[in-house]
Amino acid sequence: MKYMIMMFGGLGASLAERSPEWISGMQATMMRMDQELRESGEVVESRHLTDPSQATTVRFADGAPAPTDGPFAEIKESLAGYWVVEASHERAVEIVTQVVAVTEYPMEIRRVMDEAPPQD
Repeated sequence: MKYMIMMFGGLGASLAERSPEWISGMQATMMRMDQELRESGEVVESRHLTDPSQATTVRFADGAPAPTDGPFAEIKESLAGYWVVEASHERAVEIVTQVVAVTEYPMEIRRVMDEAPPQD
């Protein structure tokens, strides 16, 4: 089963409130987890994303799609990166739990749609 694990990170004041030690610990945890998942062969795909200030948002406005520069207004957290892993749902939850325990930021797990659901 393939699952996408989406990692959200803090921005602006949310991240500015964190200590340098916390930031170092968070980065070390993410690097360690990424290495472990690659070595175990569970990672199918993994990417880090650029800062949301470099994003383009397209909204439906005045009857047509309208692209704008920059992130969503008033956000505290943004999608920072993702892993697609080949694992059970229980394993995906285990991975996310380890990371969230350190980062304290939410993560989301979604089954990749072209994968058949598990048979009970």
